Amino acid sequence: MILVTGAAGHIGNVLVRELMRRGYSVRALVLPGEDRSPLVDSKPEIVEGNILDYPVLLAAMTGADVVFHLASLVALVPEQYALMQKVNIEGTANVIKACQESGVKRLIYTSSVHAFGHPDKNMVINESLPFDTEIAGGSYDQTKAKASKLVVEAARAGLNAVLLAPTGVIGPYDFKRSEMGEMTNYWMKSSPTFSLDGAFDFVDVRDVVDAHIAAMEKGEAGETFLLPGHRVSVREYRKLVQDACSVCGREIYVPMKLARIFTPLAEWFYRISKTRPQFTRYSIDTLMSNSVVSGKKAVEVLDYNVRPIFETVQDSVRWWEENGQVVKPSLRNVLPAK
Repeated sequence: MILVTGAAGHIGNVLVRELMRRGYSVRALVLPGEDRSPLVDSKPEIVEGNILDYPVLLAAMTGADVVFHLASLVALVPEQYALMQKVNIEGTANVIKACQESGVKRLIYTSSVHAFGHPDKNMVINESLPFDTEIAGGSYDQTKAKASKLVVEAARAGLNAVLLAPTGVIGPYDFKRSEMGEMTNYWMKSSPTFSLDGAFDFVDVRDVVDAHIAAMEKGEAGETFLLPGHRVSVREYRKLVQDACSVCGREIYVPMKLARIFTPLAEWFYRISKTRPQFTRYSIDTLMSNSVVSGKKAVEVLDYNVRPIFETVQDSVRWWEENGQVVKPSLRNVLPAK
């Protein structure tokens, strides 16, 4: 039996879907009161729980051979930073401890390319770089780096754990309406839409899931695998979206200096409306950082393969055309343990 934490998230629900399709028995850990619609089609065993509630987490692992730990929180405003620290670091420590106590045979932890910090732009990001727990201006990045180091240390102490670090995850089944899902919807308009400078590496959620399942069977304990896709600029991504839905809205290009001035207003709007802003100071810093990532190790060990970016965007657009009206912009509700 396989336990998936964060099962209702973007990677989580696609992973559950694919594991069930391949005939695995899956237990999905979801937050109390969390929307379960992403899991309706796949029909796993659903258990309510919070990774901050250790007794409940330990009970959820009963009988599990493999645990995929995907549950995490991305805080978009400072008010959520303390909770993000608890969920991403303390929650991961709980998962490690529960795996050790319950005798889980393998833990697959979903880290992030952001855990490697922001190396100089003349460097290729690969697994030889250390996790950067002191990343300037990146609270989420720090939490993923610290949690990743906890998993590595546990592996050195004997836990059979593998780490996967995807880049920017995109694709269909985006029920939580991620930042890139929000942008995809925004650019699917025939009316004028904004774009700006910057680029990032984006990877299809389905390719990330295939790598997760491969990591369940391959890879040495303690190993980390970066999972990149394709590096594209914001303006290129916008064009791919518009081509996929056959619209031609005028592009309003915003210089980066001007975008940096207006992002605090987007974050202010976020606080009032409780919806995700299209751009934040963090996202802009990310778009301007080094995003040249090597996936050579994953290709060699996990037979990692990525589909063309235009195929991912086309499938995303098609999914949003069918589901955009029912998947509303919202915050993920993360409840601390009582």
